[in-house]
Amino acid sequence: MALRTLKAHRQQAVRPESSTANPETSNRQTLKLLSFNIQVGIKTQAYHHYLTRSWQHLLPHQQRGETLEHIGKLMREYDLVALQECDGGSMRSGYINQVEYLADVGQFPFWYQQLNRNLGKLAQHSNGVLSRIQPERVQDHSLPGLIPGRGAIVVQLGEGEHSLLIVVLHLSLSAKAQDRQLRYVRNLVEHHPYVVLMGDMNNPLEHLLAKPAMQGLDLVYAEEILHTYPSWKPRRALDHILITPGLELRKVEVLDWTISDHRPIAMEIGLPPALHHL
Repeated sequence: MALRTLKAHRQQAVRPESSTANPETSNRQTLKLLSFNIQVGIKTQAYHHYLTRSWQHLLPHQQRGETLEHIGKLMREYDLVALQECDGGSMRSGYINQVEYLADVGQFPFWYQQLNRNLGKLAQHSNGVLSRIQPERVQDHSLPGLIPGRGAIVVQLGEGEHSLLIVVLHLSLSAKAQDRQLRYVRNLVEHHPYVVLMGDMNNPLEHLLAKPAMQGLDLVYAEEILHTYPSWKPRRALDHILITPGLELRKVEVLDWTISDHRPIAMEIGLPPALHHL
């Protein structure tokens, strides 16, 4: 059974049909990962849309449902998806939990919503995870920062040393806050052999890797610069998937999806024999 270690003030939203648990005979050799900042389903395709469609951050709109339906269908080929800038069910989303909705459309049996800023009926700022593999444990962490509201989700697939830790992040904009947040994350993962860090990190990779908290982790990443923002003409690499050396990077790409202000980043990883049971 999946175990979840949650802080009391967090909203729990897990979809666990126990009948879908992984068979003991599993021989999984790869994982297909996706990270996507969905901007609460607002279809931003030009800078002026930040102004002309800004009202959609507060009020519902019919196109939002169509956009989410499109996103969910596109996610069906992935094993685990990290989501940033979701709404957990407020007026602007038509009181629909967008993480749960994407799990339904994408046919994911397991999902988790992390509520980071609770503005009541106005907004439920959240991160999320969708998974085809039943987690052994999900841990919910508030990240440090001058302005509260950033979080990390740690998903553990498998048990003990023969497990994979996947950390979903949405880092702050300021360099000082990022330093603190990455130090916090390092303390969570530095002694584990198999780790994936993924999410909207709001910084180019070269700046992130230069931070003291990232030194010595020997993370593996794409050799080329993969721009994800803005989606209509990407110039900045803000979204990343990083893995520890015990995992194999088989393929990484930014997808040509212009249905948010970010493009998603996808990675296929090879699993070592110790993780084939996932």
